Amino acid sequence: MNSRSSFLHLHIYCTRFSVLSYCDTRRYISHLRSYSTSTYQHPRLQPYSTSPKGGSMMATNTAQTGAGQETIDPAVVVTPKISEPWKVEKVLTTIHPAPPAEGASSPVPFFHIIERLKTSKREGWRRFGINRGESIADHMYRMSIMTLVCPPSLKPKLDLHKCMKMCLIHDMAESLVGDITPVDGIPKPEKSRREAETMDYVSQKLLGNVYGGLAAREIRDIWQEYEDSKTLDSLFVHDLDKIELLSQMVEYEKRVDKRLDLGEFAYVATKVVLPETQEWANELLKERDAFWGPRGHVHGEAGVDGGVKEEKFKQQDAYYAQEDTKKQA
Repeated sequence: MNSRSSFLHLHIYCTRFSVLSYCDTRRYISHLRSYSTSTYQHPRLQPYSTSPKGGSMMATNTAQTGAGQETIDPAVVVTPKISEPWKVEKVLTTIHPAPPAEGASSPVPFFHIIERLKTSKREGWRRFGINRGESIADHMYRMSIMTLVCPPSLKPKLDLHKCMKMCLIHDMAESLVGDITPVDGIPKPEKSRREAETMDYVSQKLLGNVYGGLAAREIRDIWQEYEDSKTLDSLFVHDLDKIELLSQMVEYEKRVDKRLDLGEFAYVATKVVLPETQEWANELLKERDAFWGPRGHVHGEAGVDGGVKEEKFKQQDAYYAQEDTKKQA
């Protein structure tokens, strides 16, 4: 049996008998990776030699075949490390084969930039070995769906149409900046600077000439409202950002049946500010505690006392303290 037939037989077998144990699933994934990166090569993914223009980014989405040939995975886009000071222009030089056209009257170049939100992963999970976790776009999509079930006591006070847009816009800058987490060592003001520079690039150079710039101005204004964190709409969306994270934390833990403790992320429950969304956060924490039962687990909502390492807690506290300052201003 040749390698391609072996790959197909393995796939069919595991698909037909879909109820697998955790260990069986891990072995299945290992086999698939082995075939897809070493033995079997899809005919459209021909050997690829890295272009100098691609730089560091192109090196991250390639793999070696058994014959020593390099193949490229078109579905993988990793934000490259950029030397200080961080600039949009530096990131654009890493986009292969070329960055999107600027100053166009068509929104198509903008469409290509935001595709990166679909392929870029939320980085916090990677520290726990979840390398194929949710994308930035996945995160924003579920947040936008959450606005559809806004509590009745809060609904009349909000512009939910704008809130849904804000959910879909708030992390748009991460298409170039990447997902910076509280433990990455990048100060919140620097993160904000990079994101503001990216949103200026999007609104001025990609969308500035599109339909009179109307969409550009709206996107930029809604992003700034979220960043400033002063309106009720923005506070609601900030809370949804944390509720979505808490939901994903619980789901990942359940999926591997307590083999992974992601409790440090529960810290964000302490930063949910509206009473209605605090109820959601408390419900998620109760669900998590019921799942873990008597087995010991990290309670991020209790900080160091809950088992979070002191260094991580200090990083989280410093990161969100600056967010709290904005809300109180």
